[in-house]
Amino acid sequence: MGKLTDKFAVVTGAGKGIGRAIVERFLEDDVKGVAILEMDIVLGESTAKELDPTGERVIAVKCDVSSQAEVHAAFEQVFAKFGRVDILVNNAGITRDAMFHKMGVDMAKLVMDVHFFGTFYCCQEVIPGMRERAYGKIVNISSVSALGNVGQANYTSAKAAIEGLTRTLALEGGRKNITVNAISPGMIDTDILKTIPEDIMKQKIASVPMQRLGNVSEVASVASFLASDDSSWVTGNVILCCGGQKIKA
Repeated sequence: MGKLTDKFAVVTGAGKGIGRAIVERFLEDDVKGVAILEMDIVLGESTAKELDPTGERVIAVKCDVSSQAEVHAAFEQVFAKFGRVDILVNNAGITRDAMFHKMGVDMAKLVMDVHFFGTFYCCQEVIPGMRERAYGKIVNISSVSALGNVGQANYTSAKAAIEGLTRTLALEGGRKNITVNAISPGMIDTDILKTIPEDIMKQKIASVPMQRLGNVSEVASVASFLASDDSSWVTGNVILCCGGQKIKA
């Protein structure tokens, strides 16, 4: 038996990258069912079909997490299919980078709506049922950028807000056996890094003690631990997954 046997999960923004890797790892861990919430439904359905051609264990649901109405509608579909959600991974995210003096308010609101409010809305959908059953696992994807990063005032603020929400929900959910944690990835080998010039990328890798990029599977392994009963005494934490990049002397 796997670590997630008989559990039902939702992973947002799981059409590719870290989200997809988490779905793959959950399937390896014998999750009973997992829903991919994806704004790009073509990508979501393609990923679901690749990972589970039968359609019995993986479903794709169209959802823009920045819209409370869409989140509610998406979870209605999930509940209709699975009956409950035991595990929620809030992974959906975007970037709209600019130096602060050039950053429009619309750029800040959009990033905050997707990251923070998307996480907020999804948690609101699952926590009532988790409290009723006295069981739940919530994993939020933050970033080392929450500690501050040039050109990302909107993104860093949204991720810092997610970390604050994580700790508060952990405090509120503890008596109901609901654990809430966050993962803070560093430089992970995903499509977003392909836009960084080669010389700058070399400098960034040189700043990582392990001298390489992280792999999406390495983030997924942390998510698997936090989603399983192996982490039953772990809650309210933000776990760095960054190859030592943010170690302070």
